[in-house]
Amino acid sequence: MNEEIRNLDPKALWNKFADLNAVPRPSKKEERVIAFMKDFGKSLGLETMEDEVGNVIIRKPATAGMEDRKAVVLQSHLDMVHQKNNDTDFNFDTQGIEMYVDGDWVRARGTTLGADNGLGVATIMAILESNDIEHPAIEALFTIDEETGMTGAKGLKGGLLKGDILLNLDTEEDDEIGVGCAGGVDVTATGPYSEVDAPKNASAVTIKVKGLNGGHSGMEIIKGLGNSNKLMNRLLFATKETMQLVKLEGGSLRNAIPRESVAQVVVTSEEEFTAAFEKMKTAIIAEYKSLESNLSITAEKSSETFTKTMAEADQNKFLNAMNAAHNGVYRMSPDIEDLVETSNNIAKVSVASGKIKIECLTRSSVESSKDVLANALTSVFELAGLDVKLAGDYPGWAPNMDSAILKVLDSLYQKMNGEKANVAACHAGLECGILGQNYPEMDMISFGPTIKGAHSPDERASISSAQKYWDFVLEILKNIPKK
Repeated sequence: MNEEIRNLDPKALWNKFADLNAVPRPSKKEERVIAFMKDFGKSLGLETMEDEVGNVIIRKPATAGMEDRKAVVLQSHLDMVHQKNNDTDFNFDTQGIEMYVDGDWVRARGTTLGADNGLGVATIMAILESNDIEHPAIEALFTIDEETGMTGAKGLKGGLLKGDILLNLDTEEDDEIGVGCAGGVDVTATGPYSEVDAPKNASAVTIKVKGLNGGHSGMEIIKGLGNSNKLMNRLLFATKETMQLVKLEGGSLRNAIPRESVAQVVVTSEEEFTAAFEKMKTAIIAEYKSLESNLSITAEKSSETFTKTMAEADQNKFLNAMNAAHNGVYRMSPDIEDLVETSNNIAKVSVASGKIKIECLTRSSVESSKDVLANALTSVFELAGLDVKLAGDYPGWAPNMDSAILKVLDSLYQKMNGEKANVAACHAGLECGILGQNYPEMDMISFGPTIKGAHSPDERASISSAQKYWDFVLEILKNIPKK
């Protein structure tokens, strides 16, 4: 299985990726991959350290003849998003990723692949291990917890790094050179609700929304894909006169567009409920037929018995708030064509045992616009009687079109590929903006191989693109400017 991956070219890259993917590395639980990376650096006889938050730094001197070049920081994050299909039996805490080749793609069996950002990590490992790659002095920076808070980048102190240039290996289109990104903030609404006795002779019904594409809540948000939490709320809102909500669970991660949602309700009039449900179901499927071909919406009678439901007044407040809360693109950039400026992902919703929790991730490349949307969400949820907390705020990365390293990459890409690269900002959170706060003089750029479906079980990495990207990395290292 993974041996098939090790035989791909470039072997140095894919072998390190296979090594890395054998190590469980969920965000917030990076102890094993931190130890793995420290052992790797020490095994090469290189200076290796772990900072106080868990980032790993490995230093390698310049190769002969490259000592007069500017020092380079090669940076990628160690953690990966953990998503799996409901029918996949897999434990991310104990198992390595099971990979296979599908044409030009490397995929995982029913789970995320970890190419985001594992291919970047593997690239750096291969360079550190090499004896024949020309390069200037290197500081390899492996950050933690990029996917759920960027606490590694936030915790990296100024003065630890000495490099002049930072190459962030965390973009997902091989023809793109990243020069900017969005910042973000977590918006979380919580609160109690009153429970009442369930009506006698009511039927229990389980409503399921599943089969959505999901994906990265920044990069994929422009596609208008279905959000299971919003679609579920439409179904509940349409049937609210005929049912009472018992519990609801939708989504799993803030930075992933939710793919599945399950609600349990009690129904007093099955005929009226079914009529309202089917009408809304038909409308939703028609709206999303070209985007979500595998969308499944069902309502099935359950043998469970429920004694308590959400009180009608609280149910109305909750459904109204979910209706009004913005999801998706909020504003496109007026300055950069086809770039989402501001968006929100209603990522996780939980209703159970008298408690409501709604978790959102609001992104923007403009701080004032991010504040406007976060405040709008706060207003909606507070009007519903919920308590709102904003946390995990991180800045965007402002483009510098006069960057010296940008000119190097732009020229090399055109020379190697016969066409210009797409120099762009992205609607995702990269660590460059945060790292730049403590290292304002460092010249930063971002690039990477083509990865599709990141943050979903459909994540896949292009094999041909990985070779193209690897060749590009080696040429960049040869052409780092002199001090």
